[in-house]
Amino acid sequence: MVEILAALSIAAAVGMRIALPLLIIGLLYGNDLWADVPILSHIPPPILLGVLVSWSLVELFVSKGRLGQRMLQMVQLCFSPFVGAIAGITVARSADISGGLIWLLGLVCGLLAFVLQLVQVGWFFRLRGLPLWMIFLQDFLCVSLVLFAFDAPEQGGLIALLLLWLAIRSTTEWQRWYQEGQRRRSRD
Repeated sequence: MVEILAALSIAAAVGMRIALPLLIIGLLYGNDLWADVPILSHIPPPILLGVLVSWSLVELFVSKGRLGQRMLQMVQLCFSPFVGAIAGITVARSADISGGLIWLLGLVCGLLAFVLQLVQVGWFFRLRGLPLWMIFLQDFLCVSLVLFAFDAPEQGGLIALLLLWLAIRSTTEWQRWYQEGQRRRSRD
C-alpha cells in the first residue's frame, strides 16, 4: 500500500511539472535509480541530465507569464500521461513491485498526471491565466511531492489524493458555472 501511495505522489508531481520530478529523482537518488526508469534508461545519462535540466528551467521560468503558461500547458498536456506512467513504474520498480501490478500502477499514475494537467488547463481558461502565487505553489508542491514519494510516501500519497479530490470538485464547479451561463443566455 505504501508503494502505491508513493507512486501516486510522484504522479501528482508530474501532473504539475514534467521534467522537474524526473530531474529530482535522478539528482537525489543517483544513477542506480536511472536503471529502473523505462525508456529513459536507454538514453546516456549526460544527455538525459542536460535535457531534464534545460526543460526544468524552461518550466520554472517560462511558466511565470501568461503566454509561457499557455505554451507549456500544450506540451505538458501531451506528455504528462506518458511521463506520469514512467515515473509511477520507476517508483514501483524501486519498491520491488513486479508483474502486472507495475503496469496497472503505471496506467493509474499516467491517468492521474493527465487529470491534474487537465484541471490546470481548465483553471487557466476559467481565470484567464493562473496567478503568480498559484504557479509558485505548484512549483513547491511538485518538489515536495517528489521528496515525499521516497521519504514519506503516506503523506505524499494523501496529498495526491487530496489534489485528485480538488480536481473532481473543480469539475463540478465548472459544470455549475456553465449551467448558470446557459440559464442567463436563455433569459436574454
